[in-house]
Amino acid sequence: MPLPKNLRYTPTHEWVRVEGAFAIVGITDFAVEQLSDLVFIELPAKDAKVKKDARFGEIESTKTVSDLIAPVSGKVVEVNTALADNLDLIKDSPYDQGWMVKISMTDPAEVESLLTANRYQQQLDSEEH
Repeated sequence: MPLPKNLRYTPTHEWVRVEGAFAIVGITDFAVEQLSDLVFIELPAKDAKVKKDARFGEIESTKTVSDLIAPVSGKVVEVNTALADNLDLIKDSPYDQGWMVKISMTDPAEVESLLTANRYQQQLDSEEH
């Protein structure tokens, strides 16, 4: 699956789509492939505060449990509750229906420190060798 060019990425495989003062966050197709069979997700509650580079939840597969790392700081204003009953949304549509949280950013400039699609692809290429 080609990487969407309009998103920013973290070295830990989260993506961010900026919509005004909000950041929509999910995990990349690469992360989904690495995790394989997803069995559980823990996301923060609405109104929870998240801090850039800190854990905001976890995702569990039959292989491992991985922390979800916040790409930006702010307050969770929306949680994709559909994921609790249908983790296939993350696998089938990681950049659209598989989004996890919507964050009202306290410092939108934090997005500038995230990887562009090209830089993230370079990271993936180097990890595969």
